[in-house]
Amino acid sequence: MIAKSKARVSTGVSGLDNILGGGLTPDRLYLVEGTPGTGKTTLALQFLMEGIRQGESGLYITLSETEEELRAGAATHGWTLDGVTVSELVTEDGLDPNQEQSILHSSEIELGETTGRLIDLVTTLEPRRIVFDSLSEFRLLAQNPLRYRRQILALKQFFANRKCIVILLDDRTLEPTDLQLHSIAHGVIRLEQHAQEYGSERRRLQIIKMRGTKFRGGFHDLNIETGGIVVFPRLIASEHHADFVAAPLGTGSSQLDALLGGGLLPGTNALFSGPSGVGKTSTAVSCMMAAIRSGKQGVYYLFDEGRATLLERAAHLGMDLGTAIEAGKVDLRQIDPAELSPGEFANHVRRAVEEDGANFVVIDSLNAYLHAMPGQKFLLLQMHELLTYLNQLGVVTILILGQHGIVGDVRSDVDLSYLSDTIMLFRFFEAQGEVRKAVAVVKSRAAKHERTIREFRLTSTGLEVGKALRDFEGVLSGLPSYRGEQPMLGQEPSVEA
Repeated sequence: MIAKSKARVSTGVSGLDNILGGGLTPDRLYLVEGTPGTGKTTLALQFLMEGIRQGESGLYITLSETEEELRAGAATHGWTLDGVTVSELVTEDGLDPNQEQSILHSSEIELGETTGRLIDLVTTLEPRRIVFDSLSEFRLLAQNPLRYRRQILALKQFFANRKCIVILLDDRTLEPTDLQLHSIAHGVIRLEQHAQEYGSERRRLQIIKMRGTKFRGGFHDLNIETGGIVVFPRLIASEHHADFVAAPLGTGSSQLDALLGGGLLPGTNALFSGPSGVGKTSTAVSCMMAAIRSGKQGVYYLFDEGRATLLERAAHLGMDLGTAIEAGKVDLRQIDPAELSPGEFANHVRRAVEEDGANFVVIDSLNAYLHAMPGQKFLLLQMHELLTYLNQLGVVTILILGQHGIVGDVRSDVDLSYLSDTIMLFRFFEAQGEVRKAVAVVKSRAAKHERTIREFRLTSTGLEVGKALRDFEGVLSGLPSYRGEQPMLGQEPSVEA
């Protein structure tokens, strides 16, 4: 007969329950490990406070911090710890130079005595949730691995009979490679912290093991904020699907629509690639404004440019982006890549799509997003999952990729062409002694696009696209020039193709 699985218990940590498939299995012993500063104590306190909210008593047993320190740390998050019993096994006698031990009272030198006091506390208080902080001091008392393991096994059996959930904290300062507890604990959660050469440190979480539970593997970014830990579950695109109508969206320019083979299709992404100043951002804003007019909801992630600068530039081009923002049709979010982890950014996008109803997304630009990543291969994996997720939910996505150089050998930081459904190439070119701009679609998976090159320019009334220019030379070499007789934009009364 198959035993019925027990209902999960919430950890109280945003995002962690999702990774664990609903929470922790009750009446089990868990290990939370990580070097100092990774957030173990904060996670443990959130776990106990969630129990209090659910009417479950909590006990925090500490060998490493005083009760005053714990309550002061909790206060920085706006917590009071009311209802949580804190029992410290640290005394001022540990500061006596005549005492040989470093932290424990003389009556608690022996491991057995310390274990006995812990058992007495649990027997008397009968808490539903218990945190033991930390195992480093407990390991010192044991003096040898065999005695240490036997004591932990004995405690595990004791706690199992008490019908309580126990979290053991380990700072990994004594033996970082010690895996003894991994085989004893029902589940192991590891917290990590990595310093960046520039910007804030990055924290992440990994579930090492969780017996009898299907969990979301891999690393998950996390933040420690005022109010506790927030975990950003790793995005898995295959878990998200939605039905949508794949009718093309106009870009606001009939000539640009013709170049794209009808417009931008829901469930696809378009890569706007070209050198700085060629008009990629303005074209993206023009496409978004056209989508808004057709009833779409937009979100614009701005990495490179200032918010005020973008709004002013759009206004000069006849695009009232500010009014659309005030009306709630566009959410313009300025992102600092030095402070935002990739997992947190993916979480922002998910909330915009799933909670705010966004179905038109612009990421400007991928260059800044790249610098937020630890390595190029991770950028490609993250971006692959994010784009697949957006495509499967019917979102139109525009990615802007700046290229190095103005003319000549124009290069990119990363090649995302294989991930893109549509690639629109922007270039400067020379004609009749002037520097002008051209646009061409070089790839489209979803539509039969034009293979021509069209001139375009930005005016006070928006984006203006001209006729196909048939006499270009050197486009693929990076030094395009036009030697035909077709009048340039501004040199003829009409620009109809």
